[in-house]
Amino acid sequence: MLKHKLPIILIVLLFNCTVIQPIRMSPYSVYVANIDNEPFDAIIVPGVPYYGESWSNVMRTRIYWSKFLFDRGYAKNIIYTGGAVYSPYVESEIMSLYAQELGIPKENIFIEDKAEHSSENVYYSFYMARELGFTNIALASDPYQTNNLRRYIEKNNLPYKFLPVLYDTIVTFGLVEPTINAKLALTDTTSFVSIRERESFFKRLNGTFGKNIEYTKEDEERKILGNKKNK
Repeated sequence: MLKHKLPIILIVLLFNCTVIQPIRMSPYSVYVANIDNEPFDAIIVPGVPYYGESWSNVMRTRIYWSKFLFDRGYAKNIIYTGGAVYSPYVESEIMSLYAQELGIPKENIFIEDKAEHSSENVYYSFYMARELGFTNIALASDPYQTNNLRRYIEKNNLPYKFLPVLYDTIVTFGLVEPTINAKLALTDTTSFVSIRERESFFKRLNGTFGKNIEYTKEDEERKILGNKKNK
């Protein structure tokens, strides 16, 4: 029986680009437990694939949530993170274009365009935030991704707080459909190759777990400290 179920489990893991684990707390409880740390120097918002037509519901939700946190003064800046992974559109650039159309100032938006997996979103954004002098940072994403990334963040002792999307707050917004010039976020289409074509299934699965990252000595030392702290 397990032999037949294993491929299904692996597909689910890859599809969500996260590490599945049980829900620990409700999104509202996590939000309340972390919001007292505001104002955050920056919130980190992971990217979502874009295929040249319109934003997906997931992307829309994450961008509107980042706008809510910024407009309320809970976040001073926003780092959108994600490269050109499944299409030649750089995910973080696309999100930035939508965010600007919604009224978030360009000077408060930063782009991390190297990440190809959710673990890389938080890893590379941590280093970008540090280079920018941002020390008080939070992950701002949908509850499912927040919950799944929490294990990776804690395991690697990354100094994140968590501000998961509150959907009952999102639905109160006057949602609009902004128009962007998506060509501004295009990479060189002649050389672009989708991650599905350039990486095997198992390499992508390793990426989900953060195993494609070249960790430094500092990372390993931080991880050891985190393991001691979590015991």
